[in-house]
Amino acid sequence: MAPAADREGYWGPPTSTLEWCEENYAVSFYIAEFWNTVSNLIFILPPIYGAIQTYKDGLEKRYLAAYLCLTAVGLGSWCFHMTLKYEMQLLDELPMIYSCCVFVYCLYECFKYKNTVNYPLLFLLITYSFVVSIVYLNLKEPVFHQVMYGTLVSIIVLRSVYIVLWVYPWLRGLGYTSLTVFLMGFFLWNVVFFFCDKLRALREKMPPVVGAVTQFHAWWHILTGLGSYLHILL
Repeated sequence: MAPAADREGYWGPPTSTLEWCEENYAVSFYIAEFWNTVSNLIFILPPIYGAIQTYKDGLEKRYLAAYLCLTAVGLGSWCFHMTLKYEMQLLDELPMIYSCCVFVYCLYECFKYKNTVNYPLLFLLITYSFVVSIVYLNLKEPVFHQVMYGTLVSIIVLRSVYIVLWVYPWLRGLGYTSLTVFLMGFFLWNVVFFFCDKLRALREKMPPVVGAVTQFHAWWHILTGLGSYLHILL
């Protein structure tokens, strides 16, 4: 049953296995979760710029793939939060797995000779993506996705810490900044998860513009999008 603050909108009743703390269709009849939708611009515009610069600078294709995958996450998340449809949820969640696999590949290939391909690592990551996709499509359990995503993020964090501590110490500032920004987003994601009812009650007492500041899932998008972009720069 939808919370009382939710309204009917253009895309009809939600079919996704997840709904977030933002009130449905509170801002626009055409966008189910307005702030959770528009906050995805941080996943779309900076990575497009990064992809263009990567192409102009003649960098390797794996970096171009990293930027484009981050853009795909933003576009999928935009569609998901705009519609709250299950099909659009998959466009959000599965690219999160694929983009992290690209990040892992980039991090483990950062010392290689140019224009070579690590086929064993590539095969392992493609297999991981394929298995996670098949299991998740059949299981439809968000916790499974979160665990698989968290596993990849943990590998990325550990590899990044190793690089900035022992290999490129002059990159510690950028590395720690990207990690801190991402963890701040993760903290707000948990606040939404555990205190949604209190946040909704608080918003009812606030003017709409002020209440928008408490849309912590939108802040999760902004902070993790920025953290991911900085991590690709790293």
